[in-house]
Amino acid sequence: MNFDRRSLLAGSGIVALTAAVPGLAAEARKAPEIAIDTPMAAPRWAVLQRHLIAMQGDAAQAFHDRYFNQKHEIEAFLRWGANDGPDDAIEAVNDWPYLYLMGGGDHILQLARAVQEAHFAQYSRARTRDVPMGRNGMYVREFPPQMDWQHISEGLTTFNQLGLCTPGDRKLIERARRFADFYTGRDPIAANYDPKLRLIRSMFNGSIGPLMRPATMLDWAGDPFDTAPFEMVHGETSYADTLEHYREYTETVGDNPLNLHSTALGFNAWMLTGENRFRDWMLEYVEAWAARARANDGILPSNIGPDGTVGGGAGGKWYGGTYGWGFSPINPVTGKREDRNRIPRAILGFMNAYIATGDDRYLQVWRDQNARINAASRKVDGVMSAPTMHGSEGWYSFKPGPYRFNTGEIWYLSMQGSDRAAMAPTPWTQFLDGKAPDWAEQALLADMERVRTQLVRVREDKTTAQTRLADNPIERNPVSVTALMHQTMGAIHVARPPWSPTSPNQGGTLLFARLRHFDADRRRPGLPEDVAVLVEKLDANTTTLSLVNLNPALARRLVIRGGGYGEHRIEAVRLGDRRIPVGSRDLALRIEPGSGARITLEMNRHSQQPTLAWPDLMA
Repeated sequence: MNFDRRSLLAGSGIVALTAAVPGLAAEARKAPEIAIDTPMAAPRWAVLQRHLIAMQGDAAQAFHDRYFNQKHEIEAFLRWGANDGPDDAIEAVNDWPYLYLMGGGDHILQLARAVQEAHFAQYSRARTRDVPMGRNGMYVREFPPQMDWQHISEGLTTFNQLGLCTPGDRKLIERARRFADFYTGRDPIAANYDPKLRLIRSMFNGSIGPLMRPATMLDWAGDPFDTAPFEMVHGETSYADTLEHYREYTETVGDNPLNLHSTALGFNAWMLTGENRFRDWMLEYVEAWAARARANDGILPSNIGPDGTVGGGAGGKWYGGTYGWGFSPINPVTGKREDRNRIPRAILGFMNAYIATGDDRYLQVWRDQNARINAASRKVDGVMSAPTMHGSEGWYSFKPGPYRFNTGEIWYLSMQGSDRAAMAPTPWTQFLDGKAPDWAEQALLADMERVRTQLVRVREDKTTAQTRLADNPIERNPVSVTALMHQTMGAIHVARPPWSPTSPNQGGTLLFARLRHFDADRRRPGLPEDVAVLVEKLDANTTTLSLVNLNPALARRLVIRGGGYGEHRIEAVRLGDRRIPVGSRDLALRIEPGSGARITLEMNRHSQQPTLAWPDLMA
């Protein structure tokens, strides 16, 4: 940890002043610009990067016009449920705000905001007939009334990005406060959180409070319907199959590590409102789970009863509960048991706490858990294998090699050599090591081809609003931002982790980035027009990147921020044989026409209190 946590927890008047108002980050006000004036022939990666950003902007509009009406509502058969419920409808525009944050056109943000607004209204009007918690609206107070946090999170992916784009949006601020208070204990209706025991009372929770009975198959599957007209992407051939899928999903009373995803609401509410109580609640809840792991031989228990006892909602089994360490239900489509342990997804709560504090203790919980699991490894068919599940007979479901879930996230945040050694290499990390020099261009070309093939699928899709479920368009979304995030921001895309399959996909994540960019001339987030950036090396103290202005006639003004939320301080920039002190979370650059450079930023990571306040972009 690089800054004084006691000072952070004591609060700061600066956050309250600046969190919701762009342009009040005093340390960046009127920062002198550093000129980049060395002529640079346009690198192929830079041309491809800018072309991909433009392509995806056009593709997003075409996708929107195919699957959303003029009111920006999804055109589909609206249902409740974990298969094709409200979260799936908004997932169709996942990552569009990220595209805007990397320089995509203003229309991308306008579309994302319009779809989000229409989504809240559309699913607030929609009702269930048979499912009890949805009879007053599939959204109540613009939020799921009761559902598990794997699916609530997935439905918040766009919402949780919008504060990075429009931190002064009053409606967004009000919603962030309201949503977070469903979990802080402040809301008189949504009594999800027990502040004395520091737990969320049920795995099913939301705007009407916790579900304090076992969930039923109907609660998960939604109202009966005729599946014949629809594309059933999960493989079911009937509603009976859909219902049967959830036969063993009944142990939901009590706290589950997936509830840690709610901490993203706390972080965003803290950022948008400046109210430190949201940060304090987030850290309190994460600390409670860290203590439970320490008391359980280093392993996060997968059920805490509403009375605070380990396994209290799962027959006393620490590994019990839906989506727990021992959760291997029968898939009715195949007739076979499938491991559905979702505990690795809970690292998101610890990552949120880490970005708020820079405290390595939150990562150590996961290192200790991985070590404990790897210690149970044994040879299977002559190959050393690690377990991934735990039941009444002990560890099971052994997979070849070490247990590596979440090792990529741990390394990215810590930048420690030992954490890097624990994770498997990926094309991106190989590029950062100088071992895959062609990766940048290859990744961009692959994404361009994906845009083309996805739009072919969109054009060939014969479904209508009456024969389409909310989850059908998701796989046709032409916007994919993982490579762009790696390249422009040195960021990880937790929703689509590059170290898959050893990390699970996540929903509703924060922005975990080494850098973030602002266009000083257009006074907005994102790379300026014609500017491309390639992060080439990351280590604990430096970031090396190339940047270029492809425009041969016009200069561009760029502000580089340290971290997705300004949590990193840029101490100095090395440009050629010069070392220029900076001493701020923000660095202002003027890139002359047709010019570029390779620069190295000396950084003090996680030394600044996070903020959404934009740097001063005034000319």
